[in-house]
Formats: sequence, structure tokens, C-alpha cells
Amino acid sequence: MRPSDPDSHDRTAMKFTVADLLDQLSSTEWLSLVKFHKALSLSTDLEREQLDIALAALNRLALVESAPEGWRRLEPPELVAARLRCSTKGFCFALREDGEEDVYIRDHQLNHAWNGDRVLVRITREGARRRSPEGGVVCILERHASSLLAQVEEQDGRLFAVPLDDRLLTTVELIPEDGQYLAHRQEQVVEVKIDRFPVGQFAPQGHVARSLPVRGGDAADIDLLLARHHLQSLPAAPRATLRTPVEKGRDDLTGLPTLLPRGWSGPNAPILPALSLEEREGGWRLWLHAPAVAERFAVGGPLDTWLRQQAETLSAGRHWVPLLSPALAKAAAFEVGTPQAAVSVALDLDANGALEHYRFCLSQIKPDAALTVEAMAALAERKPKARTVPAALKPLKDHLPMVEQLVALTTLVRQVRQASGAIDLDLPVPPLPSLADLQVPPPDAPPEGWLVALAADHPISLLRETVLLAHRALGRHLAALQLPALFALNDAPDQGQLNEVARMAVALDIPLELGAEGHAKAADLLPLIEASDRSRALQQQLREALQPLRYGAEPGENTLAGEAEAFAPWSCASLHYGDVFNQHLLVTLLVDGKDRPTVRHKIGVEVAADSCHGAIDWALLTPSQLTPFQDSLSHGLANRLNGRCRFVQEFQDDVVSMAQARAAEPLVGQTLPGRISGVQSYGFFVEVPPSQVEGLVHVSSLKDDWYEYRSRQNQLVGRRSRRTYLLGDMVEVEIQQVDALRNQIDLVIADPTPASPPEGADDPSLLPLTPEALEQGQLALAES
Repeated sequence: MRPSDPDSHDRTAMKFTVADLLDQLSSTEWLSLVKFHKALSLSTDLEREQLDIALAALNRLALVESAPEGWRRLEPPELVAARLRCSTKGFCFALREDGEEDVYIRDHQLNHAWNGDRVLVRITREGARRRSPEGGVVCILERHASSLLAQVEEQDGRLFAVPLDDRLLTTVELIPEDGQYLAHRQEQVVEVKIDRFPVGQFAPQGHVARSLPVRGGDAADIDLLLARHHLQSLPAAPRATLRTPVEKGRDDLTGLPTLLPRGWSGPNAPILPALSLEEREGGWRLWLHAPAVAERFAVGGPLDTWLRQQAETLSAGRHWVPLLSPALAKAAAFEVGTPQAAVSVALDLDANGALEHYRFCLSQIKPDAALTVEAMAALAERKPKARTVPAALKPLKDHLPMVEQLVALTTLVRQVRQASGAIDLDLPVPPLPSLADLQVPPPDAPPEGWLVALAADHPISLLRETVLLAHRALGRHLAALQLPALFALNDAPDQGQLNEVARMAVALDIPLELGAEGHAKAADLLPLIEASDRSRALQQQLREALQPLRYGAEPGENTLAGEAEAFAPWSCASLHYGDVFNQHLLVTLLVDGKDRPTVRHKIGVEVAADSCHGAIDWALLTPSQLTPFQDSLSHGLANRLNGRCRFVQEFQDDVVSMAQARAAEPLVGQTLPGRISGVQSYGFFVEVPPSQVEGLVHVSSLKDDWYEYRSRQNQLVGRRSRRTYLLGDMVEVEIQQVDALRNQIDLVIADPTPASPPEGADDPSLLPLTPEALEQGQLALAES
């Protein structure tokens, strides 16, 4: 029977997901029910009964098995874990967590799974050329969300919530009391809590938790976005007494001139590392000092578990959703003039900016000054022999030579990185006031797999090159010592897509020489693209060929950082849990690592430096010290963090799209210049400055001629007039409609002259593509 009390579902909701349950089980060791209850924090009879029901269901699916000793996990090889992604047309694919080819899921094989759900999929048909493998959902591991944004509609006397997200191919039945929201459908949307997900023949049910205004300003838009992505009511950090970093064995670096790069200004902005620089014989010693976050709590403790669930810091422009708890961020933050604990690395570079050696240490630092955007701008404008010092530069007055050396050195480091194949694209976030801190990229390797090009003297540019070097150093170190770490992998660009971009460039008369095997290289393409008058459009196409960053338990290539061996992030613990994990491992090595086989050996090795590589044939850490890290990796930590990274990227893309759509709303009905950013058989996309909002000009709106799509030239061509619409062309468009909630912008070409149908137009194969034909074509493509 349906509960009449909207909150009654909270009393019967399971305290755990199927994923939580399976994560506690090993495939080799038995887990008793008593330990199971403790691991899942089950304290009531109802919670224990729910566990028994869940285990019985999983037993029937052959995912677990029982014995007198307890339960253990089965791992059928034909099942794969994946995240479900659906299109607005109803085509669904399971994005496999192991990185293999996506699996096409037909609608009758979804088994009530929704877009975004984490699922187990059984492969029913292997893929072939131009055809994805097919499968069906066997089990829903974890629901993406327990609420959704919707509009209330009435059908045959019953109330339903129609999701704003067209990828949710369902409606949710509402309680009669929610009829009060019918009268304001145009001014508001509602947040619907799911009381019951679909089960068997029973449809989903829910109730309206609150209404949100559609046009309530920037603050209301942030609230909408947080609600859409289920970030408005995150669990609070557990109460925990923070540890004080150990004093013994710390290097005293308080006398070393140290600068604090700052690029963000919003409240709750993440804390960042600090920089120092020393000249040495034959080169430089570049220091990175990371806030000592991991030393302040135990691995596997309540705070660590909470941070692992949060996983990432998110920015909504003027609003941050921080990873660290307020107490932890305050304890670890650097302040000018205040001594503070840090985890540091000395990076020895040659005169050309190449990394030669490195050494890690626990340290104590005292920052001397902040390195701000305003200060760097004042330095750039200052005349070389000026006697006066601008106000923005006065805090840096005694450190200006060091700042100039940092700019010159990190420029060399960037050149070395780019010479190794790394790609920086000039595709910044649009300069809209509401996007604020999102306009400043993070100082580490972003999940999308490419870096936003920054001015050489931007504070984050100086920090970024140093952070990438520090992460390369730890990756090489942990790989050489064979310790269980989280490595960040970034594969080489997709060669087929690179060749496609090269073909587009050639069609645009950009001179290009292919490699010996006839393949294009991203590093060769980029300079030619940058010199083109269609640079932005081509860089957007090149972006699609670049591979996203992903975590893995094994070392490997990171193209973005120009690293061929291993890359282990650790210095940005305020941004990513992956950095927290590796910083924990690094601190454990620095504090507990054995520098000699036995106490009888008089001379040890320096386990914190690359000089120890190849000299260690004993166990650096005890099994009990390694177990928390090994267990985390074996229980799928990397895959779960990868999923969270994708979520963060989707959220921040949504923030940008919402801001762009809001900027376009006052322009409806106006004719504006724009540039074609993509061409497809059904039309072309146009970017309209200054917000760079992108909208679709559908081919059916082109009344002046009958247009054919020529994929090789990436253009639409009028059959009578021979008029072309080509990637990068400037066009005049009228903004017809803006739907900020769905991020949809409809455009038309300004005042096209209607044309008569050309000869042979009654031949169906030559007619322009209609929306109905497009949908049929997409369906055929997905099923093929």
C-alpha cells in the first residue's frame, strides 16, 4: 500500500546499496553475518532483515554464495560493471568501467534501470565491425539518484511528474496532494523524491519535496543545478579529532623563500600548494609544498570513508562544493607569514627544464607572499627600470627576481612537456560573471584529458607545470618501489579521430604533412590549426580525439603530462580523493619506510629519493601497513573514482551551459554573427559570441535550397545554388528559442531566400532530411 505520509518511505529505505553490499565481500574469503552487520553499520532488526532479503536475491542471481562460514562474492566472467547512459531518443549504452567497448542496451533489456544508474550487464551478442556489442541489465548496483527535477502534469485524473531530463525515459506517479503545483507549471519546476522505483509491473511513485523558480536569478539557478545533480543535501562530515602532523623528521624549510599562487577568490575555494625556487649548479631546484592533509586522519577511518564518498571538489562558478570538511581545510591551509606543516618535493631540473632527480620530505614552511593574478598583471605592465613599485607588487617586492625566474623556468618546463606530445587548447570557459572561479582551470591534470592554454605568467600556469612534474615524480617513484598506488592514465589520442580532424584541415586548405604511416599527430596538427582563421572550430574537433584521464592500479602513460612511465597525483588533496589516497601512501613511506634490510646494517638508502631505485631488495612496509591500500584498490576504488570524475565533468558542463543559455535569453529574436562549430547531416551548430552559446540550425529550416551533406568535406551544399555551410564559416543567425533548463538553443539562418525544389526532388533519396527521417536513421544506426 502506498504511504500517504511523504516522509514514510525514509523509514523503510535500505541503508545500503547493492554496490555497498558487494564491496564488502571477497571472492576468496568468507564474511560472517555478524561482521557483515558491523561493516554496513546495521543496528536494527529491520535493517538486518533487508540485508537477508538482498542476499537471497543476489544468491538467486548467482552473484553471491553462502556457507556456514558466511558469504562470499561470485564473479561471473560474462557480467561487466557499467554506468548507463541514455539518449533523448531512447538509445541506451552501458559505459563499461573496465574501459572496454560500450554495450548497447535495448529498451526491453533495461530491466527498470534509468540513465546514470550503475549496473551489471550480461553480454548477449559480441560486437563486430561498425556494431557495438549488445547486452541486458542483470542487476542495478546503485541508483544514480533518489530524486529528480520535473514538471507536474495531469493525465486521466492522475498526477505525474515528467522529468526535465529527457534521458529519463519514464514518468513518476504523484500523490493527490501534489495537485497544488499544477497551477504554476510555467513559473516553477518541482523536485520529486522517489518513494518507490519501478518493480515488476509497478510504476515508479514519488512526491513533490519542494518547488524551485525557473527564473529566480543566479542563486536560484545554482539551486536548480545542485538539485538536478543531487548535491543539495550531501551528508555532513563525521565528527573527528584531527591529528597533529608529526614534528620529528620534518625538514625545516621556513627560511626558504616561498610563494602562494592564488587563482580563485570564491568562498570555500580549495587550498592550493606553494612554490619555492633555488638555483643549483647546472640548473634549478624547484620546490612544491603541498598542504599536509593526509597526516591529519587515519586511512580507513570515518573521515577517510566520508572523503572517499565525496571524491571530488565541484565548482559552480560563484559557489563551491568542497571535498574537505571545513575543519580539515582550515587546519591544513597555508597563510602568509604563518609556519605550517607540508609535504614537499624538491625537483632538480637541468638548464632546459627537464626533470633529472627528485626527493620527497615532510616539511615545515612559512609562505612569504601570495602570487595573485593582479600582482602578475602589474609585473607584466611594469617598465624594466621603473623605480616605483605598484601597490599590487609591494608584497612581492623582495621576491620579484624569483617570480621572473619562475616564469622563465616553467615556460621551459611547458615546452618540454609539449614536445613530449602534451596538448594545450585555447578553449577557455566563457567570460561570464556567473561562472567566476570556473574560468580559472585547476592546477593539475583535468579529467577531460587536455589543458586549457594559459598565459605564461598566470599564477596557476606556474603552479600547474610544477604540479605536473611533482605527480610525474611520485608516479615514477611508487612504480619503481612497486607500492599500491592510484595512477592517473591518459592514453594517446584516438588515431581514427585524429585522421578525421586532419581530413577536415585539408578540406579547409590547411597545409598538412602526414607521418610515414599516413597518420596525423596531434602535436603536428595543433600549430597549423592555431595559425588558421578557423582555429577555435578545429580545436573543438581536435578536443574530441583526446582521451579522458582515468585512474588505474597499474602504472602507465599519461600523454597530457608528457609522461611515458607513471603519473600519481598527490599534491592537490583539496580537489580529489585520488590525491588524498596517494598522499596517505607517500606519508606512510616517509614515516615508516625501512631504509635498510635490518638494524644491523649501518648504512641505509634514501627511500624518499630516486637514488634508491634498484637498490632495495627488502620489504619497505609491513603487510599491515600495505593492507588498507591494497584492499581499497582490489575493491574497485579506481573505477568508482572514475565514475565520480565523469559526474563532476557533467555537472560543471551543465553549469556553463546554464550560464550561456541565460546570457542568450535576452537575445531571442535578434540577428547576430556566429561561427559554425560543427556540421552534421541534420544541420549545423553555430557558436554565438561573447558567451559562445551553441545552438542548432536544423537543415529543415534552410528554405533557400535543398542541401546535401558531404561528410568528406564536412559541409552542407545547396544543390541549386551551390551555397555551402562549412566548419568555421561565419554566418548571421537569429536566436529563435532558448530553453535554459534543457540547455537547448534553436537558431535559424537570417533571412534565407526560399528556393524551388531542384530537378529530381521528388526522388525520396534526394529529399532534405526531416526530423522524422533523422529519428529513423538514428534508430537504424543504433540497431546496426
